[in-house]
Amino acid sequence: MVKLDILSDPVCPWCYIGKTHLDRALAAAPLHPFTIEWHPFQLNPDMPRAGMDRREYLETKFGGKANAVRVYANITAAAEAAGLNIDIGAIKRTPNTVDAHRLIHWAGIENKQGAMVDALFAAYFTEGRDIGDAEVLADLSDQIGMDASVVARLLASDTDIAEIQSRDEHSRRMGVNSVPTFIVAGRHAVPGAQPPELWAKVIEDITAQLQDTPR
Repeated sequence: MVKLDILSDPVCPWCYIGKTHLDRALAAAPLHPFTIEWHPFQLNPDMPRAGMDRREYLETKFGGKANAVRVYANITAAAEAAGLNIDIGAIKRTPNTVDAHRLIHWAGIENKQGAMVDALFAAYFTEGRDIGDAEVLADLSDQIGMDASVVARLLASDTDIAEIQSRDEHSRRMGVNSVPTFIVAGRHAVPGAQPPELWAKVIEDITAQLQDTPR
C-alpha cells in the first residue's frame, strides 16, 4: 500500500471539492493502493477561539464585499461542477478549527477519519453549522459512532491542542502554504483540488509500478 497524506482544513471549500474529486477516483478504482491519513492545517491560525462573524471575515480577507462575492461565485460554480450543493449563505460564523482538527485526530484513532471529515464538511458547507462549537462537534461524533460524552469531555480540556498546533507549524516549515495538499508516498506533493482524471492517472501509474516491483 502507498500512504496518501492529506493536509486540509474543514472550513476550506477547495478541500471539500478536492476530497470529492479524490473520492470519485477512489470509488472508480476499488483496488486502489492508497491508505489515507488526514493532517491539520489551519487556514486561519490566528482566528479567535470563539470565531468571528462570517461576513466580517470574508470582507476583511478579500478586501470588501464585491471581491468576496466574486471569489465565492467561482467556488460555488466549482462545487456544483463536482456535484456538491454548498450553501454559503447559511454560514453565519467562521470558526477557529483547532477543535475540529482535534476531532479528526481522535476519529483517526478509531479508524473513522474519513467519516469525520465528511461530517464536518457537510455540517459546515451544506448545513451552516458552527463547527467550532463543542456541542456541534459532539453531535457529529455521535453521528459517526464515536462516544459523544467522551468527545465532549476531551473538548472541554486542552488535550492534543499543542500537538495539532505543532503538526500545523511543521507543515508550514516544510513549505506547505495552502490546502488541500496531498502528499503521495511521503515524497510527491499534489496541491489543490485536482480533478478525478488526474487521480485516476496517479492510481494507474502507482498500481503499475507496484506490479512491476519484484516481490
